[in-house]
Amino acid sequence: MTAFHLHLVSDATGETVNWVAKAALVQFETAEPTYHVWTMVRSRAQLQRVLDSLEQVGGFVLFTMVDHRLREMLQQGCRRLQIPCVPVLDPVIAALASFLGSESREQPGRQHAMDADYFDRIDAVQFSMAHDDGQGAESLEGADVVLIGVSRTSKTPTCIYLAQRGIKAANVPIVPGVSDLSHLAALQRPMVIGLTASPTRLVQIRRNRLLALNQTTQTEYADANAVEEEVVYARRLFAQHGWPMIDVSRRSIEETAAAILELYNRKVAGESET
Repeated sequence: MTAFHLHLVSDATGETVNWVAKAALVQFETAEPTYHVWTMVRSRAQLQRVLDSLEQVGGFVLFTMVDHRLREMLQQGCRRLQIPCVPVLDPVIAALASFLGSESREQPGRQHAMDADYFDRIDAVQFSMAHDDGQGAESLEGADVVLIGVSRTSKTPTCIYLAQRGIKAANVPIVPGVSDLSHLAALQRPMVIGLTASPTRLVQIRRNRLLALNQTTQTEYADANAVEEEVVYARRLFAQHGWPMIDVSRRSIEETAAAILELYNRKVAGESET
């Protein structure tokens, strides 16, 4: 493994530079970074603390900062210390400036402004939390997307991820012989999407879950035959109602959410054409 110090410097929450760093690092299996996350860096004094740390431990710097004076201070400091320093948004901003024929605003944290979209995301998160695991069945019509699936198909984290993008996502569990899902077929506004996974993968996840809770794995919940029957039942249910299905066996939460958004946007586009 290649161990190194990775400094993520931002004049806002650091979310953007953090995502860029992690997206890039997955391509390097031997990389083992020690993260130093510096957020809300908006003064020379704050930036000096970053440079002091760089001088002590060295490493690699990724940053998202729009104030040209602080950017220059950081880049000059890194040149003096002979430390790589990469502004991750510069190529995108420069290309957009050229395309649009205008200059960007030097305003830190502008993507987190408390505008209508911000409050839409807050509403979506609250909705998803109130409609988790089959709750709030009487108000499901207010959802954009309703995810259904057997236990441990990543319904809840996927809903929260979608909510952070302004999508009101609810989720309903499928428990053969117990769940009554007749009300889902009557929904008009939401798009119902089924999540499934391979029985082998589900058994592994459920057994790990039980072990983490110090519970026995010798239960129908983690029994291979019982789990396979659950998956078959769920897939038949999806086919019966014509609900699209996504196999999450080898997908991350982000990949599953991207597939859901593609289906949802296609639905919205189709409705706007009619």
